[in-house]
Amino acid sequence: MSWERFGGLREAIAQLAAQIMYGEDVKQYFTAKRMAAKRLLGQTGARGLRYRPRDLPSNGEIKDALLMLVSEIEGDARIRRLFAMRVVALEAMKPLDRFMPRLIGSVATGHVREGSDIDLHVFANDAEDVVEHVRHLGWTHETQRVSIMKQGRAMDFTHVHVPDLFPLELTVYAVRELGIRPRSSTDGKPIVRLKASVLEALIEKEHAEQWRKFQRDGELPTMEELLNEEDEVEAGEQVEVE
Repeated sequence: MSWERFGGLREAIAQLAAQIMYGEDVKQYFTAKRMAAKRLLGQTGARGLRYRPRDLPSNGEIKDALLMLVSEIEGDARIRRLFAMRVVALEAMKPLDRFMPRLIGSVATGHVREGSDIDLHVFANDAEDVVEHVRHLGWTHETQRVSIMKQGRAMDFTHVHVPDLFPLELTVYAVRELGIRPRSSTDGKPIVRLKASVLEALIEKEHAEQWRKFQRDGELPTMEELLNEEDEVEAGEQVEVE
């Protein structure tokens, strides 16, 4: 089977992996690219083919394909949602100031899509201090403690999940790790991590008109409005996932 019309097998896998991540809510690039390769090579006429490691796209290639797909499908709705998510993040960071919150992930980079949440790193030598503070704020929350293997050793992390217009996830790190920026699994570079003042400046720069309106009226689009926009997008343009 020729993949030339898709830009080659590598490009075809990247495009299908992006569709899988978008349409099937797969979170990991690693999982999506292997699902895509299996589906493509399992099609009629391709059963005798095998992919080689160099045929698999990088995480960055899949990310680029996903961003292009999201922009094409969601258009202005994505920008409207990004603004709302950044304001929700900023308003959540202010009462968490004592824990030096930093915004990471898609809301920081601008690469949000339907289903994205707001990820914050907070810093405390005792995770219970964060949990108690969230409880004192009166925020509905759930606490999750997970262990992962990192650099050959088990590490424990506390996550605090807070429902809002968009879900918030606070991940607690020790204070000594504030100056250490983890590297992205996508490109290996230090992750984007924004403090509140930088986030506010970013909102003023990239969402100037919406920010002025918000400061004047104090209103964000409601979840109903955002969902209605997304429903209209889905009704007008469907993505076929093979």
